[in-house]
Amino acid sequence: MSAPSRSKGIGPDEAHEATPVDTPAHSQDDSSRAPPEVSAVATPRRCGLVAIVGRPNVGKSTLLNALVGQKISITSKKAQTTRHRITGIRTLGAAQFVFVDTPGFQDRHTAALNRSLNRTVKGSLADVDAVLFVVEAGRFGPDDAKVLALMPRDKPVVLIANKLDALARRQDVLPWLKTLPERHPFAEYVPMTARRADDIQRLLKILEPYLPEQEWFHEEDALTDRSERFLASEIIREKLFRLTGDELPYTSTVVIDRFEEGDVEGGLRRLAASIVVERDAHKGMIIGERGERLKRIGSEARQELEQLWDCKVFLELWVKVRSGWADDDQHLRSYGYE
Repeated sequence: MSAPSRSKGIGPDEAHEATPVDTPAHSQDDSSRAPPEVSAVATPRRCGLVAIVGRPNVGKSTLLNALVGQKISITSKKAQTTRHRITGIRTLGAAQFVFVDTPGFQDRHTAALNRSLNRTVKGSLADVDAVLFVVEAGRFGPDDAKVLALMPRDKPVVLIANKLDALARRQDVLPWLKTLPERHPFAEYVPMTARRADDIQRLLKILEPYLPEQEWFHEEDALTDRSERFLASEIIREKLFRLTGDELPYTSTVVIDRFEEGDVEGGLRRLAASIVVERDAHKGMIIGERGERLKRIGSEARQELEQLWDCKVFLELWVKVRSGWADDDQHLRSYGYE
């Protein structure tokens, strides 16, 4: 596919804010003119896969949630929060964007879990039409360079300079952007903040020309291809990481043991889930004094699930020790990792 025009994008020499377009004044006798002809040709549909990649903790999951317009990927300050390839879908006008959020690529750890996560990153790049390469605005380190080395040369790669609002001096981003073309022939340069709605809308407009003209892959109102069972396990894991902070090593996961839907719409849903850790000491961290931390994890997860599904949820949580599970391929497969 030939590269679209850069007129909608932002190059390293261009300012962050869009420039208003002046419209010519009409003469006073415009009303006597014949109305313009209306084209009967419908706007062709576009649909494509867009991978979101970058090192850990650059805001990939936050960006995905903002692009979709609803939370479908969990976020936390802990590195490697995203474990699976998560698909988010956004349909606007004639265009359907299918975003693929990936784990943060890293090579500091060699356990089977990390090898699985890195395989997910590489596999996601094989089938997409475009790539969003996410970095923190004003920063490009060795970890970013390692991820950039994975970028395909035959597909458009859009550089997302995220967390622009965190820069003390926003004008510093332009000199920094000018250093990036020598690293990769990026199709577009987009300084932005994922939490800003205006930035998200601008990014979607930039991306649309890169989607192939073809029929949509999903229904117009679809948001993700992941099951409710999967989303439940992710939400529990998010609360786990947020409420344990840096105490708990990231080698813990959540497995849904039972998932029962109500007999009628809006009825009670019953879930039982196990939090799997590698050591007895980790189990104690999660349970907390008199079980208070585990209760809070369950309470916050239940409340969010009730909002998501618009029904009452009964949630049972257990903590189980499986020594060495993160370095055991068989355990990884049984817990749903690729």
